[in-house]
Amino acid sequence: MARMDVQEERRRALRDLVTAKGFVRTSALAEEFGVSVMTVHRDLDALQSQGWLRKVRGGASSLPSTQFHGSVSERMTTMARTKHRLARAAAALLAPGQIVMLDDSTTCLSLARQMADHTPLTVITNSLPAVSALARESGISLIALGGTYFPAYDAFMGLHTAQSVESFRADVLFMSTTAVTGGRCYHMSPETVQVKRAMMASAARRVLLVDHTKFANQGLYALAPLTDFDLVLVDDAAPASEVRRLRESGVDVRTVEAPR
Repeated sequence: MARMDVQEERRRALRDLVTAKGFVRTSALAEEFGVSVMTVHRDLDALQSQGWLRKVRGGASSLPSTQFHGSVSERMTTMARTKHRLARAAAALLAPGQIVMLDDSTTCLSLARQMADHTPLTVITNSLPAVSALARESGISLIALGGTYFPAYDAFMGLHTAQSVESFRADVLFMSTTAVTGGRCYHMSPETVQVKRAMMASAARRVLLVDHTKFANQGLYALAPLTDFDLVLVDDAAPASEVRRLRESGVDVRTVEAPR
């Protein structure tokens, strides 16, 4: 077996082990796979950059935290009802005939699943689950953005995806973010930021969907200030002080109330 194949197979097995156990020590991983601790560190760096896990003191963890959003399956179940509410509020903004761009967030996946009631629409997205959800909808003209596939995000990311975005112009972009800190959006991978910046530049109107947990999260790479969005939808559990500060800075913030 070629060296690269051995490396990929080891990293896949390492990823599966950390995902299954939640946390594994670096020394245990080195012993398990018969490699040096330095090799394990390189493997973890690669897997962390792809969004599969996060390196922590003494090992690696797959558990969500303020710095790590978790896997797609983890994100699908986190704040599911709140994300559905935000998506429903976003769907109410749709108009038949629009060209709509969606990012790879699970909040926008919830929006994609509500689009059949607002057709006809043209939808542009890099999210594979959104493509799957919309592929059989007769009223949807679907454009899938290519590029490098990132399994941890279940989406296409990076330079080629960003270049693909530049070929289009959307009436409206719906997107979410990993974290909101100091009135700015942050993410954990540069490839994510690269694609989302291209999406923002290619849309006439930009709508950000943010559940209240994002105000407690942290991210490494800055995307944009919230003043760059035409509308920000937040749920009613968002910190009142944060919402007030955003409005004072000129952000159009709309609070989505929970059903009574």
